[in-house]
Amino acid sequence: MCGFVGIIGVERASAALSMSLQALQHRGQDACGMATVEQGRFHVHKDLGLVVNVFSEHTLSALRGTAGIGHTRYPTVGTGVREDAQPFCTRRPGVVMAHNGNVTNLDDLETLLLTRGIHVQSKCDVEPILLIFAEALTQRRPSGHTLDDVVHAVREVFRLVRGAYSCVAICEVDGKETLVAFRDPHGIRPGSYGRSASGGWIAASETIVMDALGFTVVADLPIGAVVVMRPNEEATIVSIEPDTPRPCVFERIYFARPDSLMAEGRVNSTRWAMGKRLGEEWARKGLQADVVVPVPDTSRTAAQAMAEVLGLPYREGFIKNRYSGRTFIMPDAAARQAAHRLKLNPIPEIFEGKRVILVDDSVVRGTTIRRLADLAHLTRPEAVHMAVYSPPVRHPCYYGIDMPSKKELVAARLPEHEWASAFGVDSVTFLSLEGLRETMGGTICMACFDGEYAVPVSSGEVAAIVADRRGT
Repeated sequence: MCGFVGIIGVERASAALSMSLQALQHRGQDACGMATVEQGRFHVHKDLGLVVNVFSEHTLSALRGTAGIGHTRYPTVGTGVREDAQPFCTRRPGVVMAHNGNVTNLDDLETLLLTRGIHVQSKCDVEPILLIFAEALTQRRPSGHTLDDVVHAVREVFRLVRGAYSCVAICEVDGKETLVAFRDPHGIRPGSYGRSASGGWIAASETIVMDALGFTVVADLPIGAVVVMRPNEEATIVSIEPDTPRPCVFERIYFARPDSLMAEGRVNSTRWAMGKRLGEEWARKGLQADVVVPVPDTSRTAAQAMAEVLGLPYREGFIKNRYSGRTFIMPDAAARQAAHRLKLNPIPEIFEGKRVILVDDSVVRGTTIRRLADLAHLTRPEAVHMAVYSPPVRHPCYYGIDMPSKKELVAARLPEHEWASAFGVDSVTFLSLEGLRETMGGTICMACFDGEYAVPVSSGEVAAIVADRRGT
C-alpha cells in the first residue's frame, strides 16, 4: 500500500508534489521520492523516511520543471532500502513511473524481461511494470511515440502483469509532455484525477491531494483504461480491457483518509454505515454497555455511529501520541510492539467502573487489540467489549496489504470461541460478512475476509510473496 501523485501544467511541480506527498503520508512512512521533468530531463530525489525529512527547500529547488511524479512507500515487496523507493525512470524511451499495488507474478516478469535482455535492478514491483511499458513503446518505434503507442503499451501491461496496480507516468506523447495514468482491469487499488482552473492536471491515490492543491476532482481513474492528460487540453480516455471492478474494501476500512472521495462516496460516510450496521448486530447479541470508546484515529466515525444506534454516550478514552506512526504499516513486529507502548494512553475516568465498548477498524495480527485490552484493564472497568467494524481477517492479501501469511493472522490461527480470552476482553463482535457486503453494495474485493480473490494467485506466486516478506 503506497501513495502516488502525478501532476502536469503547474508553475513549480516540486512544491505541489511536496504538499501532495504530505497529504498522502498516511499511505506510507517507509520511504518517499519525487521526479520532475524539465525539457525532457528527469530530476530525481528519493530516500528512506518521512516527506518532511527527505525533502528540504534546497532539495526541492533542484527538482525543476512543471510536471512530475511523487510517491510515499509502504513496502509489501522488497525491503526497506533506498533503491526500492519510487518513482523509477528509464532512459529508453524517457519514462518516469510510480504505482500503488502489488504485482503477484514478479518472478515470471523478471524472467521474461531477461529473455529480452532487460535486467531488473530493484525489488520494487513498479520497475518491471515500467520496463514492460517502455519495451512495448520501443517495439512500436524508437521515438516520437503516439497515443496509439501508449495504448499498445498499457495493453501489454494488462496482458502480462498480474495483481493490483494503479500507475502514473510522464513521457513524451505526440511530441508533448504528457501525464499518463491507468488502473488494472479490476481497479483493486484506488486512483482519481482532477484539473486546476489554470489547465493543469493531477492523478493521485486519494482526492485529498486535490483538495490540498485547489484542484477540482473530475472522477475516479477508469478501470481497465488509460487516461492521457496535457496542460490546457481535454483529457483523453481509452478503454483497453473490459472492467470487472473489485475495489479493495480495506481501503475504506483503514487506509484511506475519511475525507477522501471514492467510487461509492466519501470514506467517512462508508465508515459511518459500517459502524451503524455493527451497532445493530451488537444489539442483537443482548449485551449491555455504558459507553462507546474509539481506538484512535480510524475508528472514530464508526464508533460515533455505533453509539448513536445503541443510545450510548461516545467518549474519547485514549490519548494518542501524535508523533507515533501507523503501527500496522510498520515494517516488522518489533517496531510495531515498541510503537504500541508509545502510541496510546488511557483516560481512567472514562473506563473506571464502566462497561466499555472499544471500537476498532480491524484485527489482523492481534497485537493491537491485546495491548488495548491491557491498557483498558489498568483503569479498572467493569467490563471491556471489543467491537470491530470489519469481519475477521482470515486470509492473506496479495494485492498490496501486509498480510502475506495465514500464520500471522490471529483469526485464522485461533477458533472463534477462544478470541475473547486471547484478546483479554469480555466479548468480541466483528461486523458480519453479510453486513459488510450489504453496507458496501456492488462488487468489492474482500478476499482478506472471505478468501475470494479477484486475481487468482498460484502456489508458486504465494511462496515467492511470503519468502520476499520474510527476506528469505
